[in-house]
Amino acid sequence: MTKAEIVAQIAQKTGIEKVAIQATVEEFMTVVKDSLAEGENVYLRGFGSFIIKKRAEKTGRNISKNTTIIIPAHNIPSFKPAKTFISDVKKSVK
Repeated sequence: MTKAEIVAQIAQKTGIEKVAIQATVEEFMTVVKDSLAEGENVYLRGFGSFIIKKRAEKTGRNISKNTTIIIPAHNIPSFKPAKTFISDVKKSVK
């Protein structure tokens, strides 16, 4: 499902204009992204959490040059679904 399909479905269910919903969805994504960039996790009860995971420094290989490289420690965004989210998905998948 694409962002446009999400906006269309919300507009159909709520009767609110697509433009307003598009702006709301865009702003939601911006707020989540900005919060994660500042190191702050986002918790949505009953849905899940957008969290920052810390990756430790590790050694990797550049296979094209056959050399060893050091991959520095870094943070990555991650989504952890809520237990109710997981159980609902498990029930609906056939």
